[in-house]
Amino acid sequence: MSTSVSPTPSAQIPERTRRRRARPLDSLAILLLGGSACTLSFDALRQVALAAHVRPVLAYLFPIIIDGFIGYGVRAILLLRDAPPSARRYAWTLFAAASTASLWANVLHAIRLNSPGTHTLVLGNAPVGVLSTIAPLALGGATHLHILVTRHAASPESASAGTPSPGQAVTEQVPAAASPVPSGKAPAATSGRKAAPTRRTAPSRPRTPTGTGRPGRRADASIDELATVIATAYPDSAQVSRAEAREAIQAAGLSAGNDRVAQAVASLTERRSEQAQLPTA
Repeated sequence: MSTSVSPTPSAQIPERTRRRRARPLDSLAILLLGGSACTLSFDALRQVALAAHVRPVLAYLFPIIIDGFIGYGVRAILLLRDAPPSARRYAWTLFAAASTASLWANVLHAIRLNSPGTHTLVLGNAPVGVLSTIAPLALGGATHLHILVTRHAASPESASAGTPSPGQAVTEQVPAAASPVPSGKAPAATSGRKAAPTRRTAPSRPRTPTGTGRPGRRADASIDELATVIATAYPDSAQVSRAEAREAIQAAGLSAGNDRVAQAVASLTERRSEQAQLPTA
């Protein structure tokens, strides 16, 4: 006689791991570690700036430039995570360059002061020449990074304009088609009622590859068509801003991203400049 034994679970299935938030102790530890590292690096870089003949009143700006690029470079990398590859590479390049400069300057400071009897940091011509190029390079890098963050980090305006997402299905009301009536039979009386409309779900728009390597929604209109819409809305304006162009495109029931709006404005400006150069009869 065989007996069946019900299996007993050896262990309970663990619950889904919930996302934990950082506690104030975590923030305090991070601030303490970052502040300590920044203080030590600040002291070394300030002495390097004095050895590079920077005036003592302005020497504190040198570590702010180098270590500041390291700190903000991390944020720029996160802000540009959805930007084109060239913008992401530029942010990583600035972060790597600032980290390399800070490491080199700290090592230079420690090695030169490690000599017996040395209490004042003295640098040669080559290190001083290299250090003098950091400030102008940082100026150009900060300007370019500001342009990239302003252009690519902001959320697209088309998302707030009420345009459907790429994968969102579009529904429309379609009246029900009349069923065929056999010959010789009169149609049934409807008692004055109208046929209830049926809902038909249109297929979602195909996703086409964009210039950034990510799938996107098919464009509603070409650049020339967008330029024509803008020209119709502003026939007498010599210069149309992007905001005005976007309002005209949305008023026409179309949608376009920032790059396409800029291309349409440029096309309209070029078209009007060519018309102005034509000789009048």
